[in-house]
Amino acid sequence: METLADLRARRAVECRLAPGQELRSLADAAGFLEDRGLLTRTPDCALPSLYEACQEEPYQPGGHGFAGWPATKWPWFGELAGQGYLVTAIHRGKNLLITDAVAGLIDPIARAETARLRATGPAPARLLDHLAAAGPSSLDDLRTELGLSRAELRSLRASLERSGAVIARSVEVASGEGHLHTSELARWDQAYPDSRDSGTTPGQALADLVVAGIRAAVLAPEPEPRKWFAWPWYWRPTLIDDLVRAGRLRRVDGHICAGG
Repeated sequence: METLADLRARRAVECRLAPGQELRSLADAAGFLEDRGLLTRTPDCALPSLYEACQEEPYQPGGHGFAGWPATKWPWFGELAGQGYLVTAIHRGKNLLITDAVAGLIDPIARAETARLRATGPAPARLLDHLAAAGPSSLDDLRTELGLSRAELRSLRASLERSGAVIARSVEVASGEGHLHTSELARWDQAYPDSRDSGTTPGQALADLVVAGIRAAVLAPEPEPRKWFAWPWYWRPTLIDDLVRAGRLRRVDGHICAGG
């Protein structure tokens, strides 16, 4: 059975952190995403990070924010999204790039969250109902059609995106002789219409998603998965214990890894 040292060594290889394992092309990055299932943009936890796997010097050494992104490979996150991979904000409001398989795990939660948030008040219901009727819409169109200011729309969309009920994607629009980038919002059931209707509860789906996250990361400190996703109300206190008892996870020196 693998020791903690064994798991750390495997993580360095599988999460493309070891010397010589860096991502070399966009196709390589797409293969990495398909292999892992979900990628953060920048490293912030044990979940695998696209930019960390690039192993490239930052655009501006010592800088913060955008300056810390890979010097030449930073567009890959958006280019993968352009290939059809969904980008969600369910990682506590931070961007998470996911495959179709992982979207299927998220689906019961996102649909439940759409219904829950629609019932929380007239403003979320109005935006969700408008998207249902009009389809995916640009920010400019939503501000005009719903009579919202930029600040009002920004505040309204934040909780909807964080929960998974709404997905944003970057779009390019013509502006005079050039182009500008803006965002288009869609309901989850528009961005991912292929619901499997498995009868899985949100709590069960979260457990499945945690297992997928652990497999992607190879290894994580035991307390960390509770902080990965934006739905603490679906997290039960015995979730990790239950997954260990079921053989789906294993404890190793204060860490957890995939079982079996």
